[in-house]
Amino acid sequence: MLNLNAITVRLGGRTILDRAAAALPPRSRVGLIGRNGAGKSTLMKVMIGQLDPDEGSCDMPRDTRLGYIAQEAPSGTATPFDTVLEADKERAELMAEAEHTQDPDRLGHIYERLTAIDAYTAPARAARILVGLGFDEEMQGRPLDSYSGGWKMRVALAALLFSNPDLLLLDEPSNHLDLEATLWLENFLKAYRGTVVVISHERDLLNNVVDYILHLEGGKVTLYPGGYDAFERQRAERLAQLESARAKQQAEREKLQDYVARNSARASTAKQAQSRAKALARMQPIAAAIEDPTLHFGFPSPAELRPPLITMDMASVGYDDTPILRRVNLRIDPDDRLALLGRNGNGKTTLARLIAAQLAPMEGQMQSSSKMNVGYFTQYQVEELDVTDTPLEHMTRVMKGATPGAVRAQLGRFGFSGERAVQKVGSMSGGERARLALALITRDAPHLLILDEPTNHLDVDSREALVQALNDYSGAVVIVSHDRHMIELVADRLVLVDNGTAQPFDGSLDDYTDIILRKADGNGSGGGDAPKVDRKAEKRNAAEWREKQKAAKNAVSRAEKEMAALAAERSRIDQALFDPKSASGAEAKMTSSELMVKRAAVEKKLETAEEVWMEASAALEAL
Repeated sequence: MLNLNAITVRLGGRTILDRAAAALPPRSRVGLIGRNGAGKSTLMKVMIGQLDPDEGSCDMPRDTRLGYIAQEAPSGTATPFDTVLEADKERAELMAEAEHTQDPDRLGHIYERLTAIDAYTAPARAARILVGLGFDEEMQGRPLDSYSGGWKMRVALAALLFSNPDLLLLDEPSNHLDLEATLWLENFLKAYRGTVVVISHERDLLNNVVDYILHLEGGKVTLYPGGYDAFERQRAERLAQLESARAKQQAEREKLQDYVARNSARASTAKQAQSRAKALARMQPIAAAIEDPTLHFGFPSPAELRPPLITMDMASVGYDDTPILRRVNLRIDPDDRLALLGRNGNGKTTLARLIAAQLAPMEGQMQSSSKMNVGYFTQYQVEELDVTDTPLEHMTRVMKGATPGAVRAQLGRFGFSGERAVQKVGSMSGGERARLALALITRDAPHLLILDEPTNHLDVDSREALVQALNDYSGAVVIVSHDRHMIELVADRLVLVDNGTAQPFDGSLDDYTDIILRKADGNGSGGGDAPKVDRKAEKRNAAEWREKQKAAKNAVSRAEKEMAALAAERSRIDQALFDPKSASGAEAKMTSSELMVKRAAVEKKLETAEEVWMEASAALEAL
């Protein structure tokens, strides 16, 4: 049992956690979620003991072994394999002592303990964990300093999982993982025997792994049973009840205020009025549920271009005269939605850079539309933002010659309006910086968006907003992501980047997931009968869904425009009836009876338009 006892943390004069309290059941798997900046990492630091709360405490059973990833990635000449083995401190110490002790009794105790902790299977367990996280046998034997920061963090994660702590604490563990490693991690965590607390914005991970959601909002925490989908349903019900209670309280407040105002001056009712005034003062207001106005993405629609945007014919691409991918044949049309699949290091980013014309083909042909604009998003752009500048300064710099209104409008599409446009980037969260980078790369209304891991640092709500914006966007999209929810809802075509080439994957994302999981279970390359799925039908259904959604949105928009036009016409008729001298246009020449007849006709049309709008809105909601 892990108990959070009224924990309060204040940092820089701001209250981050405000008497946060919850009891986490033993051996539970808990997803700690909340909006960016809500205080999730702060709460985890309190659990770890890195941060002492100003008030309250975090209690757990004595001798609980904690496991978490340090902020600094491991480095040096040690190999990933050795680093992981050394993470089991007891085993490492006992093995070292066994080599030097001369006491036969002590040696016997050491061997008994090594057997008890399953020390002799440790190398095989370490290798399995490293393979699951993407390290083949050759990679396990290379020095740590030969790896990038992202791969070093994978080693840190592998070492943490191998140490098998009683309480496993993970802060966005999939940020440095590809889809394949994320799937493996999910399976590992589902079978984990200790207590797990994981900060994650991966909807699928939260649905597949955890059995509780700990939601942090406004400094408070609320524990919900079930995964993320269950949490959303329960929270929606809770917010509806809260809004109902707030409305009821507001009505009661107005009733009391009215009584006090009418009866305070009358001697016969002064005491009752005074009593009600005290009740009014004691009434604690129930806060209304507030939607975050900054939770918004809006990609400007590009001008239409004739297909294809890009064609590749037997293209090879790589670095320093060494091809990474060969014989690539690919066509991208203006309405294409592609997701690039494959392990990190197989060439997904290389292919994305070829599509973006940042790399030229070494062999073969690649042709692109001369009028095509490309927006290319990478995490490097987020990291390279000038922390001393504001979003307004960044956008003004890249939109040379644009009016201040146009600059502000582009920022507003991504939630940077008003004071948010002039805040320093250094004070912004990772999610806000990602939104700014997306705003910058789409300033010219690109015909093709290439998004390389766009969801890192975005919370669940922001990811959902990004998915909706991509489905509203009329240009082509190429995605590299480990977020299955995004791939499933946005991509119509899958391209597998593997074995030095890129080929269409003739199946669904579920098929690909099954293949990866069978490989992880040791069944080779996924032998056996492939699932019998109508691939063409799946692609057709995905495209039809997007078309239906687009048609429904257009129908809603048309109905709204018609309603607005009819309402304006009705207002002109009413004005002509009320003040004939102010009438203009056709209404100025009509008699009162003619105006009444016309008003009735407009009213009927307006009712029909409202019915059409309601039907279209219902259809859109269903989609």
